[in-house]
Amino acid sequence: MLKIGEFSRLSLTTVKALRFYEKEGLLRPASVDEWSGYRFYETAQLETAARIKSYRQLGLSIEEIKSIFSGEDVHRILTEKAAFLRKLRQETDLRLSVISFMLEEKEMKYQVTEKEIPEMIVYTAETVLPRYADCMQWIPSVGAECLALNPGIQCAEPPYEFSEYLDGEYREQDVRIRHSEAVRSFGRGNEHIAFRTLPAAKVLSIYHRGAYDTIGEAYAFLMAYAEKNGYETAGLARESYIDGIWNKESPEDWLTEIQLPVK
Repeated sequence: MLKIGEFSRLSLTTVKALRFYEKEGLLRPASVDEWSGYRFYETAQLETAARIKSYRQLGLSIEEIKSIFSGEDVHRILTEKAAFLRKLRQETDLRLSVISFMLEEKEMKYQVTEKEIPEMIVYTAETVLPRYADCMQWIPSVGAECLALNPGIQCAEPPYEFSEYLDGEYREQDVRIRHSEAVRSFGRGNEHIAFRTLPAAKVLSIYHRGAYDTIGEAYAFLMAYAEKNGYETAGLARESYIDGIWNKESPEDWLTEIQLPVK
């Protein structure tokens, strides 16, 4: 029989860890002296200690090791752990790639974040505008028309509205635009307005501060970021106007969020 200190030395396991494993029911002493409280282990238990140590080095949790010791399929548990570690490695590689991208930038004008946009109900309208800048007059008119059709309709909380440009290229005239705004329930549409369910989406997001004639820089940055970091575009980019001509006098204070759906 081995005292706990001897067992600790032979098993390369700290006494603190052995007491923890005892508490969790993974490795109980072969006997405990009722007077002194000394714990004694059998040499055969060194194999159990080695198994626990090996599983812990693989990243298995105490609960997973308990399951194995209780007769659960070790192959299944290790397969699930391998899948988890592969995903973790992919996430780590992505973070390293993002850090490298950021370090290469001499001036970090934009900060990219990844967001999960939940499924929601939106009302949507499409039109062709003479010029890009005309959207700031058209978008409020769409909201007013929807409210006239559906008195009392409520916007979602938190609010979410965005525009998408449907031409697939930059146009100075005859710009095809679709605008959507999240609401709490479906309503009545007409020849201009329709309600639909917007699927959940993962997006890359950046904020552009300033006039819209320089927003192309933000798009170029975001597209380069997505490509370099292994993202695949999964839809049209979305422009969400946070501050603009309606509440800020200076174009320098206008704030636009650009979201790029990715997978």
